[in-house]
Amino acid sequence: MSATHLAGHHVAGRLDARVDLLEHWRPADGFLMERDGGGLVATGTAATAAVLPGPDHARRAAEAAAELLDDVRAGEDALAVAALSFDGAIPARVTVPSRSLLARAGRPVRRVIIDAGRDEPAPSEPAATRPAAPAVRRSPQPSAADFAAAVATAVARIRDGELRKVVLARTLLIEGLGHVEPRSLIARLRARDPGCYTIAARGARGRLLVGATPELLLRRDGEVVTSMPLAGSATRSADPAEDRAAAAGLLSSIKERREHALVVEAVVDTLAAHCRELTVDREPRLVSTATIWHLATEVHGLLHSDAPGALALAAELHPTPAVCGTPRTAALRLIDELETEPRGLYAGMVGWVDGRGDGEWAVTLRCAVLGDGWARLYAGGGIVEGSDPRAEVAETEAKFRTLLDALRL
Repeated sequence: MSATHLAGHHVAGRLDARVDLLEHWRPADGFLMERDGGGLVATGTAATAAVLPGPDHARRAAEAAAELLDDVRAGEDALAVAALSFDGAIPARVTVPSRSLLARAGRPVRRVIIDAGRDEPAPSEPAATRPAAPAVRRSPQPSAADFAAAVATAVARIRDGELRKVVLARTLLIEGLGHVEPRSLIARLRARDPGCYTIAARGARGRLLVGATPELLLRRDGEVVTSMPLAGSATRSADPAEDRAAAAGLLSSIKERREHALVVEAVVDTLAAHCRELTVDREPRLVSTATIWHLATEVHGLLHSDAPGALALAAELHPTPAVCGTPRTAALRLIDELETEPRGLYAGMVGWVDGRGDGEWAVTLRCAVLGDGWARLYAGGGIVEGSDPRAEVAETEAKFRTLLDALRL
């Protein structure tokens, strides 16, 4: 880990008024994680640390965050943010921002300013978004046929007893976009799926990650810890009757409930070691985005007094069977064999942790990385015994729609 520290004095306070977090976000150095009007926006750098690729990547990021928060001496209100990759194959950067606004339900907005004298005005942005050029090109990687073949291979391996579940992903490269104004794109994501986490963060290599992810990996608030794993999906329909039928079919599907149970089991097993009390929903329930129905189960616990902070706990959960598979080692091996493009930040986690150990981390789904005139979209699906390759292709296409619609494509 290499670190840079800039912190000096700090200011912490509370704002009684509700704020629009997106208005305070800036593309050059901003971090945004918002859901239903609450969440975090942060800008600037008071301290930062690079986390090199390799084993135990998320755990090392948690250690880096704890060290930074201790070094800046800005009190327990100071926090660290990061976007971490699926498998630790790319570097990460953990940052203590110089300015942050944290809005949590039922509480005043928390404002922290570190090294206020160093903070600079937000960089200017283009006034409008230019429409996409006619020469927009879409390159799915792998193709629908090749992805279906990979799913069929995975199902065969599961039938042979090699593993119980694997999650396979594919990407969609969009080129020829022209200029994409990120604030407008994020606003469209937020408006379309306000119940999802709207996220915007810079990766260690400087690319902007944006998305609208439905899945809470872990939240810690004092002694209370919460996780809401999602697994099992069905594509939504514009026809109300068909949409209701899709939801009912998902809730009653033995195959989808089996897939969901594998994820819940892994989350419960991990959190049980840190909790003196753990409560799990008796049955999964339906949650939805604009394009997908999901099965969800809430897990609530009361932590032991010596439990780790939010990021360290999230590191123990990650990657769950919802984005990897089970057993984890066999699933990772098959992902490496069958996927054609690196996942990068897709299916990783994004969030924050403060000096108390409180924090919130979401699984990085329904996301894209933006470049100069291009965007790379990501989608995946859980494969278990009984999975239909054609249905899995259709599921990834539906999941791509979150970003395609926001890009107006």
